[in-house]
Amino acid sequence: MNKVNFSAGPAILPQSVLQQASEAIINYAGTGLSLLEVSHRSKEFVATMERATALVKERMQLHDDYAVLFLSGGASTQFFMAPMNLLNEEEEAGYVNTGSWARNAIKEAKAFGKVNVLASSEPEKLQLYTQGL
Repeated sequence: MNKVNFSAGPAILPQSVLQQASEAIINYAGTGLSLLEVSHRSKEFVATMERATALVKERMQLHDDYAVLFLSGGASTQFFMAPMNLLNEEEEAGYVNTGSWARNAIKEAKAFGKVNVLASSEPEKLQLYTQGL
């Protein structure tokens, strides 16, 4: 019986995907180099990224005026990556505090600019927002 992973982190992958990935670690796209060794500027790697981008756009039904970003780190990393890249000290970002993940994102964003909490689900603040205060 195969194990099943229901956690929020990495998911179980089909055996065929693992096989293809393991082959790329030894000989990536017939280059004689490992995926870990090939240049990110090589034609083989660029072709792989272009295909991955096209597949994401196809699956999400995005037009060519959208960009696809492949970012390192998990969800928590994006709590600071987004404001670090999109916010400066003179600008203001609006956040909705929906719980612990949102609180972490708000905390990280405050390091890069002004944060305005537009609404909150925290009991003591929920009443203020619903009364329009």
